[in-house]
Amino acid sequence: MKKRRASTLANTPAKDSPAPDIQADSAADTPENPATNLLAGEILLRMAGHLARNNVEKTLLSRRFEPAKAKAIVDDRSWLHTLAAYGVTRVATRSLPGAILVGGGLVAKALYDRGQARRSARKVKKNLKD
Repeated sequence: MKKRRASTLANTPAKDSPAPDIQADSAADTPENPATNLLAGEILLRMAGHLARNNVEKTLLSRRFEPAKAKAIVDDRSWLHTLAAYGVTRVATRSLPGAILVGGGLVAKALYDRGQARRSARKVKKNLKD
């Protein structure tokens, strides 16, 4: 015995009840296209993700720079930078080796930047002593 979907059960009148009135509004009777709903949902999610990402980046940059400068940094990015960030994100989220590679690269960059800051601080101290 086949089970009927709940939506078809809700739309069928009971045996004892009179037939429902048919309305002239045909848009209410036609089902929405699922591909259109999927596309609209995807666009909405991408827009929300883009806005959230920009706000997080501006917030993180505003800790180091003035808010106007942080906004300028986020808004004035090139297409090359955007595509590179997208590609690295795809590599990191697709596989465990990709995540390890990207994570290792980020750690290496952080350590390199820290070393550069220490070297420049030593040079400044050395120049001040001389």
